[in-house]
Amino acid sequence: MEHVPSPREMNRVTHLYKTLCWTGDANGQLLLLDQTRLPLHVEHTLCTTAEDVWNAVKVLKVRGAPAIGVAAAYGVVIGLQASRKAPVDEFLQEVDRVTAYLATSRPTAVNLFWALSRMKSVASNCDASTAAEIHDRLLAEARLIELEDKAMCSAIGRHGSTLLKSGMSILTHCNAGGLATAGDGTALAVMFQAAADGKDIHVFADETRPLLQGARLTTWELQQRGIPVTLICDNMAAQVMKEGRIQIVITGADRIAANGDAANKIGTYGVAVLARYHGIPFCVAAPSSTFDLSLADGSGIPIEQRASEEVTCGFGTRTAPEQTIVYNPAFDVTPAGLISAIITERGIIQAPTTQAVREHLA
Repeated sequence: MEHVPSPREMNRVTHLYKTLCWTGDANGQLLLLDQTRLPLHVEHTLCTTAEDVWNAVKVLKVRGAPAIGVAAAYGVVIGLQASRKAPVDEFLQEVDRVTAYLATSRPTAVNLFWALSRMKSVASNCDASTAAEIHDRLLAEARLIELEDKAMCSAIGRHGSTLLKSGMSILTHCNAGGLATAGDGTALAVMFQAAADGKDIHVFADETRPLLQGARLTTWELQQRGIPVTLICDNMAAQVMKEGRIQIVITGADRIAANGDAANKIGTYGVAVLARYHGIPFCVAAPSSTFDLSLADGSGIPIEQRASEEVTCGFGTRTAPEQTIVYNPAFDVTPAGLISAIITERGIIQAPTTQAVREHLA
């Protein structure tokens, strides 16, 4: 009789999907899993220009703060391919132009700006005599950023798994898995690692209006890894908590201020308020690159405003009258006072404060 693998055995198998993949040398191409087509279609987008990468980030073909950062780093390499034979000073001017252009794609995820700043710094400090040498060094740096992200995801998973016990049900909001990173994700990495550690867990995934990242992406990823998942609408979270079905909440973050205030997909703040009322720990999982220490608190985090059609005509079906006025912020900020812990690749910040964050990142 054919052996049917258990969910635990399935989780030990490396997932088959790759969020992004670079092929070739410095004149190569970036292949992205098109997340706007999931879960019904597994399709890829080939990026051969900086404009391709900009558009992929803008329309959410690639999304999630860490994945955006990695894609942007490779976008710099692509954007400079036509300048390999230019004089060094002209090449460096083009570095400034390409990085500034890619920075306009989305405003909230700090990893985008972190990665672009890092690439720009490498170019300006590179001890090379030709543009081609600098360009090759930039590709090496982009690859390093990708490898570091994979390692960070694994470390976040290991640290976060210590917070979970067999029999627990976890609520997550939006998607902070492998689709949002170059590795196993941030919030979902904790769940993947817990399952690999032999813990029997169950996940509740918020639908995540209006673009349904929880329904389309998180449930798909968890199913790929054999982890039991139940999908709920965003407005069901309070009732599910009240019924005692949730023991912990774990989400990702797109930017974290110096005091621990965390920006994440719209609706996260509401989930944190509900968790506090019901006495449920609310945790954030994110790499250290997601911290923006230039901001004392979350009030300075820019919040992306997206098109009204995402609400009134989601996925091509009109659900509101013509000319309806829409307010559509893509993110909100959860105050540090509502966050029980922040899980990073360095460990866990319990009850985050400015001092605790500073000591953790020192």
